[in-house]
Amino acid sequence: MTDPVTDPAARPRIEWHAPTAEPELIQLLTPEGERVHHPVFDLDFSAEQLRGFYRDMVLTRRIDTEATALQRHGELGLWAQLLGQEAAQIGAGRALRAQDHVFPTYREHGVAWCRGVDPLRLLAMFRGVDQGGWDADEHHFGLYTIVIGAQTLHATGYAMGVQRDGAVGTGDPDRDTAVVAHFGDGASSQGDVNEAFIFAASYNAPVVFFCQNNQWAISEPIERQSKIPLYQRAQGFGFPGLRVDGNDVLATYAVMQAALQRARDGEGPTLVEAYTYRMGAHTTTDDPTRYRLSADVEHWKLKDPIARVEVYLRRNGLADDDFLADVQAEADDLGVTLREGCKAMPDPEPLSMFEHVYAEMTDELREQRDGYADYLASFEEVGR
Repeated sequence: MTDPVTDPAARPRIEWHAPTAEPELIQLLTPEGERVHHPVFDLDFSAEQLRGFYRDMVLTRRIDTEATALQRHGELGLWAQLLGQEAAQIGAGRALRAQDHVFPTYREHGVAWCRGVDPLRLLAMFRGVDQGGWDADEHHFGLYTIVIGAQTLHATGYAMGVQRDGAVGTGDPDRDTAVVAHFGDGASSQGDVNEAFIFAASYNAPVVFFCQNNQWAISEPIERQSKIPLYQRAQGFGFPGLRVDGNDVLATYAVMQAALQRARDGEGPTLVEAYTYRMGAHTTTDDPTRYRLSADVEHWKLKDPIARVEVYLRRNGLADDDFLADVQAEADDLGVTLREGCKAMPDPEPLSMFEHVYAEMTDELREQRDGYADYLASFEEVGR
């Protein structure tokens, strides 16, 4: 009998092979603007819906463009760009029902638009005059989360609460609620995300994990984060995963509509990987030319989510030059509103920071506030 300790040839070998099958990319509209059909995720879209998707994406891109310019002019401290990810966000945002609740990262400007959040509120946060104080209950859209991946745990906990409140699986379309956790491919490497997967699966929580895989975790490519497509990770946690063309607003909408309904019906979590590309920088402090090839960017420009919808609308007589010009004019007006509104934002009163720490001010916090008030008053005395 050979000894595997002393004889290497006798040692059993464990080998791993990556999946050989090409991952399915769910798509309803090709980069060339050709409508294709899927055996499972296929919907009939009205002309009004299609024009609405186009308008939403154009206006969302304008928000992004204006905010980037404002940051370059020193009006914002930072801006997280979404250039190229408009279809993923608008498709996911428009698939929501009024009662569904969203937990975003710091880049979901398109989803915020769909939920009725004034884009000036987004700019105020990045300008540093607002803590992101839009009414989360009114919009069913949580505050932006800077801590990478933390919002997936928040979403799962909220979904478990919805479940215990009896707002899942009742059959009432105005009551049954789904929760969405947005995150990126970089966040998928965080422990919080994997813990959220475990809790969601264990408790069958009504949450959809929506991963915008833009292929770059700042400067780290997706190939260094996962040896398998991200959506396949869901199988190891015990719930389904799907990969959708994240530059296809129609496919994203269809897949998210199905995943959200599955959650509302009490069938548990789903992971949706929106395969897209970040055509801009990670944030305005980032220089993507230092770590990625310009040829890759040019390749993905040919898959532009807005251009493919415009081609489809024109080719099928669903939109004429007047409609497109009207949307552009609306975008121009929005740009003016954002520029003027951002520069007109007043600085917050220094003591106001103490008003939003606790629902009821504690003695310790009151002492801190009073001490800071005395400190500010000392400058007034010096100036007299």
